[in-house]
Amino acid sequence: MTVQQLKEKLTAMGVPEVFYSFDGGLPPEKFCLADHGKLGWQVYYSERGDAVNSKWFKEEGEACEYFLKFITSDDVVMGNLEK
Repeated sequence: MTVQQLKEKLTAMGVPEVFYSFDGGLPPEKFCLADHGKLGWQVYYSERGDAVNSKWFKEEGEACEYFLKFITSDDVVMGNLEK
């Protein structure tokens, strides 16, 4: 899975974009997926200026699969799915 495919899947599921970011950095209270080039892919939750529960992956596909499980395991996100 690529980041584009992940975004399409989240949209199809009705997950509001307010809950996630694929731009890296530390946006307030969002699930994040960041491409760090040769360093790999980082998946984390951005909370109060910190990357919480950060995990690193070598491959985009692995990071995307983990991100999907990570965000859909959150009760707040799943309780706010758009219809």
